[in-house]
Amino acid sequence: MARVVLLTGGNVGDTKELLRTAQRLVNGRIGAVLRCSHCYTSAPWGFEAAQPFVNQVLVADTDLTPHEVLAEIQRIERELGRNRAAEAVERAATGQRYVSRPIDIDILLYDDEVLSSPELTIPHPGIAEREFVLTPLCEVLRDGRHPVLGRTMGELRDNLLKTNE
Repeated sequence: MARVVLLTGGNVGDTKELLRTAQRLVNGRIGAVLRCSHCYTSAPWGFEAAQPFVNQVLVADTDLTPHEVLAEIQRIERELGRNRAAEAVERAATGQRYVSRPIDIDILLYDDEVLSSPELTIPHPGIAEREFVLTPLCEVLRDGRHPVLGRTMGELRDNLLKTNE
C-alpha cells in the first residue's frame, strides 16, 4: 500500500461540484481518501483567464502503481469533461502553455518515490514554486518532506511567500 497525494483543480463549470465528484471517484478507483484540504481559490497560474481556479489536495492510500494512478486520473478527468485535444488546439491558437479546464488532477507525491519518465515525474516538478499547490498541501501535510529537496512542505511554502514579498 502506498500513499499518493493528488492536487485537483479547475476553473470551468461548477468547479466545487467537479472537485467533490473527483474526490468520490478517486476514493472508489484509486484508493481510500484519508485526508482532503479545504478548497482554495486562486488566480490562474501561467496564463490569463476570466475565472479563478479552485484547488484541493487529496491524500489517499492506493494499491496502484504510479503509472496506474496516472491512467486512472486521466480517465476521471475525461469523464468529468476534460478534453486534452481541444486544450492543445487552444494552446496552439493562443500560444499559452496553459488553458482553462473543468478538471485537472496532478500526482504531487507517491510515498517518497522519485520517478522520471516521459509520461510522469514524481514528485511533481512545480510543487516548490506554486502557492496554489503549497497552501492546500500544507493544510494536510505541512511536516511532510519533499523527497528531492529535503525540506518540509511548510518550509517550502514559507520560502515561497518570502520570495514573493
